[in-house]
Amino acid sequence: MFVLVAALLLLGVVLGAVAHLPVPVALTASAVIGGWLAVFAVRERLARRSR
Repeated sequence: MFVLVAALLLLGVVLGAVAHLPVPVALTASAVIGGWLAVFAVRERLARRSR
């Protein structure tokens, strides 16, 4: 339960910070983070296949 409360609190802080950014900056940052997560997922999948 504590982990859920902490995750929701962190989500609220992050969304509050993004609300103060201009829309193009927020969209660019989200695209960069999404790309980084996609690269990480592909690398993890390839690493699991090779084992």
